[in-house]
Amino acid sequence: MKLYMFQVAPNPTKVRLYLAEKIAGGAVIDIPQVSINLPKGEHRKPEHLARNPLGRLPVLELNDGSCLTESLAIIEYLEECYPNPPLIGRSPVERARVRELERIIELGVLLPIGRIIHATKSPLGLPPNPEVASHFRKILPEALQVLDARLSDRRPFVAGERPTIADCTLAAAFQFARFGKVDIDLAFQHLAQWDSRYRARPSAKSVLTL
Repeated sequence: MKLYMFQVAPNPTKVRLYLAEKIAGGAVIDIPQVSINLPKGEHRKPEHLARNPLGRLPVLELNDGSCLTESLAIIEYLEECYPNPPLIGRSPVERARVRELERIIELGVLLPIGRIIHATKSPLGLPPNPEVASHFRKILPEALQVLDARLSDRRPFVAGERPTIADCTLAAAFQFARFGKVDIDLAFQHLAQWDSRYRARPSAKSVLTL
């Protein structure tokens, strides 16, 4: 297998953090990571479009040459291939809670941050759109408040005592925010403490560059 990715891009980062956490937990996974330079337009070249006609990242190329193209689908596939340590929960209710939190983060944090960045100083060269940026700046605090409240019980990770895909998605979102200079309100002190703790983990340090 091969993972096609680009550093800092949040969806590839989410998958790369997932892999780093699996390996840190004892899983033996050897998946080469191939960088596709988004600012230089390498995602629009024919060889990449053959992997993903939408030109997006990440892409997981399987051993038979076929490809998976959505970050969560890639993670779910790898979780079935490498079930230990589990990063989507150990019971039906725990898995539901982890997926719930990951979805809140995906739609309520990562998506607004991405929209703000691409509507202000897009690394892909998209035109500025102040109205879009303003809209998503207004709604970003909603999910942050929910997550800050969850973390107020001093749990070490977003979903509880162990790292999960919720941490991977949130860390990827926050790195992209730092890259795009999108401020996260320091009033969300529990989120700020989580961010500091998580970035100090060797697994996170092996992936995050900002």
